[in-house]
Amino acid sequence: MVKSVAAPQAKGKSAEDKIFGANNRAVALAETLGADKVINGTVGSILDEDGNLVMLHVVEEAFKALTPKEIVAYAPIQGYPEYLDAVIDQCFGESRPEGYIRACATSGGSGVLHHVIHNYSEWGDDILTSDWHWGAYGSMCNDNGRHLREFELIGSDGKFNFASFKEHVEDMVAKQYNTVIIMNSPANNPTGFALSSDDWDTVLAFLKDVVAGKDKNIILVPDVAYLDYSGEKKECRKFFKKFGNLPDNILVVVAYTCSKGFTMYGQRMGAMICVTANEDIANEFVAINQYTSRATWSNSNSAAMKAMANICKDPAKVAELDAERAKYFALIKERADIFMKEAQECGLKYLPYLSGFFITIPMEGSQAVCDLLEKENIFLVPLGKGVRLAVCSVSKAKITGLAAKIKSAVEATGAKQ
Repeated sequence: MVKSVAAPQAKGKSAEDKIFGANNRAVALAETLGADKVINGTVGSILDEDGNLVMLHVVEEAFKALTPKEIVAYAPIQGYPEYLDAVIDQCFGESRPEGYIRACATSGGSGVLHHVIHNYSEWGDDILTSDWHWGAYGSMCNDNGRHLREFELIGSDGKFNFASFKEHVEDMVAKQYNTVIIMNSPANNPTGFALSSDDWDTVLAFLKDVVAGKDKNIILVPDVAYLDYSGEKKECRKFFKKFGNLPDNILVVVAYTCSKGFTMYGQRMGAMICVTANEDIANEFVAINQYTSRATWSNSNSAAMKAMANICKDPAKVAELDAERAKYFALIKERADIFMKEAQECGLKYLPYLSGFFITIPMEGSQAVCDLLEKENIFLVPLGKGVRLAVCSVSKAKITGLAAKIKSAVEATGAKQ
């Protein structure tokens, strides 16, 4: 028997992660064989066509310009005011919703999700998200004594499955005081799917109706980690306007991160942004989430906040930022288009992709397929119901022909699509 002194709720936990595990193996093999001999489609970071990790030039220059004090100082727990203003502006752009809007700095988008789960649900509650979701959602729920519940994101017609969403929300509202819903859209991880404008209208009309006249609350959490690579800057933000003037018992908390849009992956910098029609709820949002920040990571990354804020106060730098993002958005789209075209040609099924870092190939037997592909020096991520490919990190040269190789692995292992 393995000796343990962990408390009951901690026993058996392990930080082993399939994504980073596969990435570590790919990196180690590339160091041995050479990067040109390995295809690493695991981690959601942008790599250029030469396989180098992308740091936007305007961001690199902003970090270089920081003073020692800006780099090492303790930041306010809520975050620097100029950072919070910049976050709100960068997130919403010209589609800022009506209402009381507040922001708190967090440790990446993950910090937002942790705080929402911790502060807006109770021990034993269900937290709702889609069946296709980032795996860490489950870990965050389990670590806080909650249960992750899934609705079917994509129906048989390839569109948002509102019927499944509605069924789960109605059941949760009947049982719980607060219903927390994490909606990773646009550019869903792992599919690249997104709710349409009409989908959002349908969802919000239903949410208003399901809690009308009840002492029940909806906490809607749009996880917009991939926002800046999901479409034209103004167009992809229009749905935010719909979050204005909602009833008091629907609180919107946007999970915003600098990891992707500012390529600050490892700096762990994000923000939670609330939208509410009630000032008391907005003030409470700041109070309770600052408290939880103090009780976890305390202060957020000073250097990352200062670099981001300094970029955003200079229109010329914002223009450079937008241009760089547009360049890499176009590159990722080119890679995705190559893969989807070849997948169609060889009969490999993939889930509806609109934009973002990932494409998912649905199947039963994903682990066996990934194991076989690794023997060919191809590293992808096995999911419960498919295989995830990070088109953000695989060059056009390497992605050419990849669909056919995956198709061959599916056939060789007997995996079912």
